[in-house]
Amino acid sequence: MFKIIRVFVLLLIFCGIALGTWREKTRSVEWKITLPVNIYLINGDGSPAVTEYIRNLNVNNFMPVETFMRDEATRYDRAASASIEIKLKGIIDSQPPEPPVAGNVVQVIFWSLNMRWWAFHNTDSNGYSPQVKIFLQYFDPSQIKRLGHSTGLQKGLIGRVKVFASQYMANQNNVVITHEFLHTLGATDKYDPATNQPLYPEGYANPELQPVVPQRFAEIMAGRISLSQAEAVIPDSLNEVLIGSKTANEINWL
Repeated sequence: MFKIIRVFVLLLIFCGIALGTWREKTRSVEWKITLPVNIYLINGDGSPAVTEYIRNLNVNNFMPVETFMRDEATRYDRAASASIEIKLKGIIDSQPPEPPVAGNVVQVIFWSLNMRWWAFHNTDSNGYSPQVKIFLQYFDPSQIKRLGHSTGLQKGLIGRVKVFASQYMANQNNVVITHEFLHTLGATDKYDPATNQPLYPEGYANPELQPVVPQRFAEIMAGRISLSQAEAVIPDSLNEVLIGSKTANEINWL
C-alpha cells in the first residue's frame, strides 16, 4: 500500500512539473506583457583577461538584442504587444553542465533536467514568471579560436551561449545571443547541420528575391547570409539579420 501511495505522489509531482513547464512555455509567447530576459555572465575559461572583460560589461552592451526584437515586432505589426526587456543580472562563478556529444535521447533528457536544476540553484527566480535566463560563457579569443555549440532550451526558458570576450566580436556575439534566445521561445534552426548552409526557403531572409542569391540579410535562425548556393557568411551584426515568416509563426507573431 505504501508503495502505491509513493508512486501516486511521484506521479502528482511529475504532472505538476509538466503542467508548470507547459504553462511557462505558452505564456512566454502570449506577448501580453513585456518578457524579461535575464543575462548572466560567466568566465568560461577562467582567464584574467575574461574576468577583466566581463567586469566592464553593462546592460547597454546587449541593448541591440532588445532593439532588434522591437524592430522586427514592428515589421510584423506586433509592436504594441511583442516586447522584451534585457536585464543584466551580474557574474556567477558556476559553470553550466555541458550537453552530451552525440548523446541518445535519455542522455539529452538527463542533461536538460540537469541544466534546469543548475539554473534554478544559481539564479534568483523571484519576480514575474515566465522569465528567460541567458547564461553567457565568455572565452579569450587569443587562447581559443573556435567555440563549442551553444544551446537554447524551451523547457525552462534557458539559453547557454558561448561567446568571445572581445569588443571586436561584440556585435556578432549579439547575433548568437538572439539566435539562442529565440530557441527558448520555440524557434527552430533553419540551416543544414552538415554544411551550415541556410535551408531554402525558410532559412532565407527574403526567399522571394529574384535571383534568390545573393541575399542581403540573414534569417536569424539560419545564422548566415546566403551569397550563392554553396556559400554563406556570418552577419557582422543584427543590422544584417531578419526574422523570417516561419520563425515569426513559431514565436506566435503570426
